[in-house]
Amino acid sequence: MLRRPGANPPKDKKGPDYYPEPAAANVVRVIPLGGVEEVGRNMCAVEANGDIFVLDAGFQFVSEDGSPGVDYILPNTKYLEKNRDRVRAVLITHAHLDHIGGIPFLMSRFGNPPIYTQNLSSVMILKRQEEYPDVPALNIVVVEPGSRHKIGNTNVKFFPVTHSIPDSMGISIETPYGNVVATGDLKLDHENGIPVEHEEKKWSELGKDKNLIFIADSTNAEKDGFSIPEKRVYQTLEDIIKTVKGRLIIGTFASQFERMVHIIQIAESLGKHVVTEGRSIRTNLEIAQKLNLITLQKGTLIRAEELTDYPPDKILVLATGAQGEEFAALMRIATKQHKSIQLTDRDTIVLSSSVIPGNEIAVQKLKDNLYRHGVTLIHYRSSDVHSTGHGNTGELVWINQKVNAKFFMPAYGYRSMTTCHAKAVEQAGRPKDTIILADNGTVIDIVDGEKLNVHKDKVPSAQLVVDGFSVGDMQEVVIRDRQMLAKDGMFVVIATVNLKTGKLRKSPDIISRGFVYLRESQDMLNQARLLVKKTVEDSTRNMNPVDLDYVKNQLTDTLAGFLFTRTNKAPMVIPVLIGV
Repeated sequence: MLRRPGANPPKDKKGPDYYPEPAAANVVRVIPLGGVEEVGRNMCAVEANGDIFVLDAGFQFVSEDGSPGVDYILPNTKYLEKNRDRVRAVLITHAHLDHIGGIPFLMSRFGNPPIYTQNLSSVMILKRQEEYPDVPALNIVVVEPGSRHKIGNTNVKFFPVTHSIPDSMGISIETPYGNVVATGDLKLDHENGIPVEHEEKKWSELGKDKNLIFIADSTNAEKDGFSIPEKRVYQTLEDIIKTVKGRLIIGTFASQFERMVHIIQIAESLGKHVVTEGRSIRTNLEIAQKLNLITLQKGTLIRAEELTDYPPDKILVLATGAQGEEFAALMRIATKQHKSIQLTDRDTIVLSSSVIPGNEIAVQKLKDNLYRHGVTLIHYRSSDVHSTGHGNTGELVWINQKVNAKFFMPAYGYRSMTTCHAKAVEQAGRPKDTIILADNGTVIDIVDGEKLNVHKDKVPSAQLVVDGFSVGDMQEVVIRDRQMLAKDGMFVVIATVNLKTGKLRKSPDIISRGFVYLRESQDMLNQARLLVKKTVEDSTRNMNPVDLDYVKNQLTDTLAGFLFTRTNKAPMVIPVLIGV
C-alpha cells in the first residue's frame, strides 16, 4: 500500500529475540519487564541463587486513541516463558490493578508459579479470578508483614509500606552479595515533613541489612517536598460531611479502601444513610466487610431507590467515576441517565481524587455536566479532599537514604518520573554511577556485588495486549488495521473480471466507510471507477491465465495514490475481484 509522502519508512524486521544465558553464581540480575516506561503494567524479574522471582504482574489501561479495541496492555513475558523452569514465585506488593491486573492473562504463560502476597491482595486476586473461570487455579501463599520465607534456594522477606490500599508491602530478596529491595507503590506517614515513629523504625531496621540494589516507586517524583498526609484528607472530608447542608455525593477511587471505610464510618456516626453506586465500590465494600475492615450498623446502607424516603441532609452517595468514565455512576448522574438520582442546586459533589494523566478532558466534561445542575463542586484543587498514594521527592530521598543500598533503580513511572527520581537522589548525595535508568527489557547484572554490567541487548519487551479473549503482540496486523481504519476509513472496490479477456463485466461497485461523504464525492467516485477499469484491463493484457492477486496489488497501489492525491487521506483500500 502507498505510504503518505513524508511518512516514516517501514521499520526493518527486528532481529532474533535476546535471551541471555542464566546468571552466573556470582551475578545478581534484575530485568524490568514493564512499568519503567509507563505508569502501569508493572513487572520485574530478579534472578539470584539459580532462582527467578517475578515482582508484580499488572496491566495498563489503554488510551482511546492508542489501540482501538484493545482492553488492556500487559508486560512481555517471553523471557519468563523461556526460563519458566527457574521461576519460583510471583511476589505481589499490593492489590491495585497496575500490579495484579495481568495475573489472569499471564500466569499460565510461564508455568503458573505460586503467588506470595498479603491477605487483602489474595482476596482481591481471587475475586478478580472469578471473572476468568477457564484459567488454571492459582496457588496463593498468604504472608504476614515482617515474615521471612525460604522459596527455592532463596530467603525472601516482606515488610509493610504505607500506600492507599491496606496490606501493601515491600520485598527484600536475599542474595550472597546483599538484598534486592523493591518497594511497590508507597508514601510516608509524616507530620509536617517529619516521618512518624513507625516509619522511622521500619526503614531504619531495613537499612541495617546489607542492601545491594533498591527499586523504588517514582510516580510522584516530579513533585517536590512531602505529599499531603491521608489524615488531613480524612479531617477535610469529615468537616465536609458534618457541615454540608443537603445531599452529599462523593466520587472516589474504589481502590481507596481506607478512605471509603472512613467516609462510611463518619456518615454512620452522624446518622446518615449511605448509597453505594458503582460495581467496584460495592465489590470492595463486600471485601472490606469480609475481612472485618468495617462492620456496618443495620440501616446504614440503603438502595438508590430509597433516597426519597429520607431527608436530603441524611443522605451520602459514594460513587465511582471521578475520572469522568462514560458509563460510571457519576457521569450517568451528571448526564441525567441515572434512574434514581437526579441532581438539584442543593446538592454538593466532592471529587475525592486527582486527575489521572490522560483523563483531563473526560474529567472536565464531568465537571461541566455537574455544574449544569447548579451543584456545589469541591475537588482536590480547591480543597484537601484527596491525597496521593505515592511519595513526593522529599519522601523518596529520605527512604533512599534509609535503605542505603549500593545501587539504585527508579521504577514505577514514565521516563520523566524515573529521571526526576534519579536526579533527586543524586542531588541528595548518591553517586551518579550507582544509579540505573532502565527501559523495559534492560538486563542489569551486578557482578560480585560490586560491578554493574548493563547488557547492550534487551529481552523481549514489546507490549502484549488483551483483545477480547486473546493475548498477543501490539504489532499484530489487526491492531495496525484498526488504527488505519480509525484514522482515514476504508475504500472497498468490488469488480467482476472476465478471466478469458481480462475485461470488467460491468462498472465496479464502491463501498466507503469513514473516508468521504459519498453523495458529495460523485465526481471522484466516477473517476475512481474509470481508474479501476483501466488498471484491471492494463494489468491483464496478454496475461494468460489471469492472476487476480497480481491485479489486486496493482489496483491497491494505484487507487491509494489517486485517493491521496484527491483527498490528502490514506484510507485502507480493499479490492475485491471476482473472476468469471
